[in-house]
Amino acid sequence: MDFESNYDIAATAHFILTHNFTRVALQFPDDLLKDSTKVVTVLRKRLQSLRECDITGSGDETEIGLYVMADTAYGSCCVDEVGASHINADCVIHYGHTCFSPTTTLPAFFVFGKSSICAADCVERLSQYALTNSKPIMVLFGLEYAHSIQQIRKVLLESSTSCRSDFKSEFHFADVPSAFMFPSKDIKKLNGLQEAACDCGHKSSSDGASGTVYNIGGLTWKLPEGQSMEDYSLFWIGHDNSAFANIVLTFNACEIVRYDATKNQMVTDLSQQRRILKRRYYLVERAKDANIVGILVGTLGVAGYLHIINQMMELITGAGKKAYTLVMGKPNPAKLANFPECDVFVYVSCAQTALLDSKEYLAPVITPFEATIAFNRGSQWTGAYVMGFGDLINLPQVQVGNQEEARFSFLQGGYVKDFENQENVEEERETLALANATEKALQLRDNCNSLIKVDAKSGAEFFANRSYQGLNMPDENTSPEPFFIGRSGRAAGYEDEKNKH
Repeated sequence: MDFESNYDIAATAHFILTHNFTRVALQFPDDLLKDSTKVVTVLRKRLQSLRECDITGSGDETEIGLYVMADTAYGSCCVDEVGASHINADCVIHYGHTCFSPTTTLPAFFVFGKSSICAADCVERLSQYALTNSKPIMVLFGLEYAHSIQQIRKVLLESSTSCRSDFKSEFHFADVPSAFMFPSKDIKKLNGLQEAACDCGHKSSSDGASGTVYNIGGLTWKLPEGQSMEDYSLFWIGHDNSAFANIVLTFNACEIVRYDATKNQMVTDLSQQRRILKRRYYLVERAKDANIVGILVGTLGVAGYLHIINQMMELITGAGKKAYTLVMGKPNPAKLANFPECDVFVYVSCAQTALLDSKEYLAPVITPFEATIAFNRGSQWTGAYVMGFGDLINLPQVQVGNQEEARFSFLQGGYVKDFENQENVEEERETLALANATEKALQLRDNCNSLIKVDAKSGAEFFANRSYQGLNMPDENTSPEPFFIGRSGRAAGYEDEKNKH
């Protein structure tokens, strides 16, 4: 496939000129950055040629500035509106893998790329799977294979007609409604479909019949009324990446198989992906026992991120826990280790970067959906999983139950109280003496001289009782100390040592 077709140069130039953008930010992931200079050169030539061919004679000869962005502050799948704002960009052209999260302030045009795929082999694998499956098959795919879906559907139709195959299953294909996106004006409608901009639609997704519309990772499809995703088997075309993990966790009750287009083979063993759910449930149970919670801001561009941060803050404080908001770019174990007082972190980010493998972290990192289950008394995990926080914004306000009742902790193996009677606490503290501070707890002695373990309730309380609080200047002596001239020379022989010999 030629270079201009792979990077959609013609469609990109048409989008820029149609909307009269003059400052355009080109966002590249690390693996495509090597082609950025060539893309700028070819795109600038195409823009110039389209202007010369413009017969309307608008007379607008404003130069269009193209700016390359790399090393995004957060995930490369999201539109980097913060980086684009540094050059006052009018829009962002996003290249490579994308989560298709709604933007906040800037319009965006997405260039998915066009990965190669053998349509005949894909149809053969799909047909073989259909012969052993009685359920309808919903075909989902990575956006890098969106250009081949029409060909796959055509080959599938020809194969079923020529071979007269009697498939037990029906085939349904997801659509890509649009290659561009404008900022969402209403955060209550973050899941609304974008206006279709490419001819990838299927009539089941565009007719007026009532039904349920699903929209995930740039794909959209519609199920007839009375049907659910559990009635379908899923056939994924693409890599084992974050987009596929999003599908597996969201539709964990469905039978899912994956077609690896690079190796031309089917992958049916998804035990590793499904094991993630068990891990996430364990992290939810750990979060229930937390006292201090850190809210990690993992995006500054996805529409509604401020709303979900405030919603998480209200949920955490309503559960009687202390919350701190942290903005640090891409999180890693070294960064989060600077906040040892936090028992758990809530990571607010797009759906495809929300899952962090926190095995190397000192404290678990959970998603806003998991925080809703952990900090809402009486809530239970039914097996349904929500990756994007846009669905949580649309949910009604959660009412926190009676927190004074003791709850059973699976990790501690007994009943614990999240709320303590403040009057009893004050009376008890008058008779207690502070002994020693351990990592995240205070050890107090009562009248019987027995140790009582009380967890720190805030970062200030945790810091005040640490054995080491950093290098502090002594308060009793503020006068400057005299300075001395140190040694000079090398360690093998300082100058003062040479003089002695």
